[in-house]
Amino acid sequence: MSNTRAVDDNELQDQTSSHYINKRSAYKDFLALIKIGIVNSNAITTFTGLWLALHFSGMAFLDNLDIVLFTLIGSSLVIAGSCSLNNYIDRDIDPYMERTKSRPTVTGTVDPKRVLVMGIVLTIIGTIFLLLTTVTAAVIGIIGVVAYVYLYTIWSKRRYTINTVIGSISGAVPPLIGWAAVDPNLHMVAWILFLILFIWQPPHFLALAMKRVEEYRAAGVPMLPVVHGFAVTKRQIVIWVACLLPLPFYLFSLGIPFMILATLLNLGWLIIGLYGFKMKDDIKWAKFMFVYSLNYLTILFVAMVIVTI
Repeated sequence: MSNTRAVDDNELQDQTSSHYINKRSAYKDFLALIKIGIVNSNAITTFTGLWLALHFSGMAFLDNLDIVLFTLIGSSLVIAGSCSLNNYIDRDIDPYMERTKSRPTVTGTVDPKRVLVMGIVLTIIGTIFLLLTTVTAAVIGIIGVVAYVYLYTIWSKRRYTINTVIGSISGAVPPLIGWAAVDPNLHMVAWILFLILFIWQPPHFLALAMKRVEEYRAAGVPMLPVVHGFAVTKRQIVIWVACLLPLPFYLFSLGIPFMILATLLNLGWLIIGLYGFKMKDDIKWAKFMFVYSLNYLTILFVAMVIVTI
């Protein structure tokens, strides 16, 4: 009798453990489908746009927590939905790339139709949340979705080397969403934030494309280093980085310390970029540029918040 009870207890434990593992696996699949890293990084730029809009409008942060929550939830859901749709569309080429071959849409752990539905539902719910702030914020969010899902993923990614630039439109709209949620009449500062993100993305993603050039080649994606080689790509990266140099001077309202910091960050990135013409190991240089770009963006946007506290 005791043996039977022990067996039953073991079976119950196995079932409980299996249920826990399945729930954990489903959660991990969900995070992979919505590309949680992209959602989180865009939340930072959205918040910065919103924070600066409150600052320049003379509005108190704590008095507008409802707008803050609606904006962050709405923008995050819209971005999560867009990323899910991107996963659904790219499921045929993702198996050829190391960083995408383990996505649930590739491994088959999630039905592609469910991913499609999830992407649409998340986008709609996110748009509704943004409508609770301003119509302008919701419209900008929709523009971001169209730019990412259609202009980038469906239209340009598999056809043109300029796909990186086209994709930069969607990646640059989060601070506009944040600002428009507070002030639909977008200030010049909001557009400078848009430009910073728009110009930042080509050198960031071209450096990544250099690191993953053989994967993109296998997937048939015409990234610049695949079509025109490393020399052309390196020149393009340096040109894009150089275009960032004048932008901090349009943010003089954030103060001299911020302008100095932003300029030093730009110069540091440019110097590393120029040094790439002397380095023999192009992949190693691309890794330096990629890592620097991540730190650059984080430091820059966090600094914007700090200097206005």
